[in-house]
Amino acid sequence: MSEPTGKRAVHTPGAPRPAGAYSQGVVAGGFLFTAGFGPQDPVTGAVPDGVGAQTTQVLRNVGAVLAARGLSMRDVVKVTAHLHHLERDFAAYDEAYRAFFDDPCPVRTTVGSDLMRILVEIDVVALLPDPDLPG
Repeated sequence: MSEPTGKRAVHTPGAPRPAGAYSQGVVAGGFLFTAGFGPQDPVTGAVPDGVGAQTTQVLRNVGAVLAARGLSMRDVVKVTAHLHHLERDFAAYDEAYRAFFDDPCPVRTTVGSDLMRILVEIDVVALLPDPDLPG
């Protein structure tokens, strides 16, 4: 199936392969939108223990999709995070999360969700560079 004009899929072996009918990322309208990633290691499929370690692996997975388009966490403008145990795990998740973002931090929504055998899932929206602006 061909891609609609202005919408391009992003693929990288540096992030887990989709487990269903979705892309790792999609570029559209000047933004890169990522899928929601869990903490699976893209090579082994292993999931680390604890929400801090899982958050770190999730953000590495997200970072790999960003890097496939020459972006980094500095380009992220919006984060949506799902925690299996929101109240219990928020502090450890937030501590691990802070290591990936500098000021100005992206806007963020963190919600409690029923996740399947993982503690955290995160997706982001990143701004693509404006080709008309000097680098």
